[in-house]
Amino acid sequence: MSVETPEPPVTAFMLVKTTPEWLSLTVEERVEAFTTHVLPAIESKTTGVRSRFYDTEFYSARVTDVWVWEADDHRVYQLLIDALRETPFWDHYFDVVEILVGSENAYARTYGLDPIATIST
Repeated sequence: MSVETPEPPVTAFMLVKTTPEWLSLTVEERVEAFTTHVLPAIESKTTGVRSRFYDTEFYSARVTDVWVWEADDHRVYQLLIDALRETPFWDHYFDVVEILVGSENAYARTYGLDPIATIST
């Protein structure tokens, strides 16, 4: 009897650039916009998503931030994107420059290898 291993989460690297509309808001207004419009949409339409947010504007002119998303599966990821697209986050406060979706160590899993490219020192 074979034991099924769970699929790894879907990981998406969302490269975004702030818009003048976002930058014109005060810090308090930004927090209010995010907690009023973005968080409720995500929380009401998805379960099984996690995120991390990285500021990059001091290293890149093309994108200002990278939002890393993990979703339990592709359906959950699609629900997340649909939820975000229905908020001012998408194309009003931020331009979504690129989305890169991947599966961690897929090559190693496919060929039954140790994940040698995952390094920790």
